[in-house]
Amino acid sequence: MAWNFSKEQSIYTQIVEHIKISIISGEYKLGEKIPSVRELAVTAAVNPNTMQKALQELEKMNLVFTQRTSGRFITEDKAMVDKLKEDFAKKQIIDFYKKMKSIGLTKNEIINFVEKTFGEMN
Repeated sequence: MAWNFSKEQSIYTQIVEHIKISIISGEYKLGEKIPSVRELAVTAAVNPNTMQKALQELEKMNLVFTQRTSGRFITEDKAMVDKLKEDFAKKQIIDFYKKMKSIGLTKNEIINFVEKTFGEMN
């Protein structure tokens, strides 16, 4: 199934984010071999050159590494992945907080709504 891309960001940037989230969520395991550029491009329904550019960016970030003749692999650096997960979560919380403040909610009101919503989800 093709990945969903928005028009707000470049596809290449969205691919980087998609794979990054797949790594921090554990969908891709540390040290795991990832599909080839062509396989990923078919799955995402994008040009292989776009996928290649995104994977090169992930290599620059040290999230992916290439073993000559064996392919590309996910980093084995758990501390780096844990830090990325923490940074991602923090950014999501900050964005959420700013949106809630923009509609006039106080910190306590936001916390109450979050607690109420979590209670309803369980």
